[in-house]
Amino acid sequence: MNFMLATPPLNVYEHMALDEITVLSRPAETTLRFYHWTPGPAVTFGYAQPLRAVQALVNARGKTFQLTRRPTGGGVVFHEDDLTFSLVFVAPGRPAEIYARFHALIQQELMQVSPQTFGLEGAVSKERYRPATAAGASACFTNPVANDLLADNGTKILGGALRRFGNTVLYQGSLQLPHARENPIFKRAIIEAVRKFLGVDLRPDAVSIPLLGQAKQRALSLYQTTDWLEKF
Repeated sequence: MNFMLATPPLNVYEHMALDEITVLSRPAETTLRFYHWTPGPAVTFGYAQPLRAVQALVNARGKTFQLTRRPTGGGVVFHEDDLTFSLVFVAPGRPAEIYARFHALIQQELMQVSPQTFGLEGAVSKERYRPATAAGASACFTNPVANDLLADNGTKILGGALRRFGNTVLYQGSLQLPHARENPIFKRAIIEAVRKFLGVDLRPDAVSIPLLGQAKQRALSLYQTTDWLEKF
């Protein structure tokens, strides 16, 4: 089955946990989920990034954020007004190929519903991927990498990170545009891109109480712990 999963408001730890629980408990199903956030800003950072470098970037903002390490890669993402979503699906191929195909489809859909999002020159980035080093961390939306979506002025507006669990992929994405969470046309663009990318229709579904309970427990036992935050 293919689902568009709805949840109650969750904090950043619960969002990361629910994505992990979803891919482990429903690996053969396609599941698209738009994050429904509890109030307040949050930050996620890539699995392999060192906490000390991440904390320096976060402290520079002069604000307090809920902060956790993602199960996927990538850099530091500030979640304040972004449209955040995850996609669980079965797919062969290298990560670069998945990013290129999926992001190109998202770009096409955004151009149809909101051409001013990109302007005339907006495109999929051709920058080479530069992984974070052990000594540093990168802010995702100030350092575009290959296959990110860029506005016409070169500003990054969408990026994603993924992780493979066997043949199942967990993708976590962030669309960073003003009022992106509140604008339904952006959600529709993502949904249409998923349908074309995977050739599926998505049935609306609410997260089950047992699945949500597992995610909340996983958030407490892993994503909210010092051991997880200080893993590297």
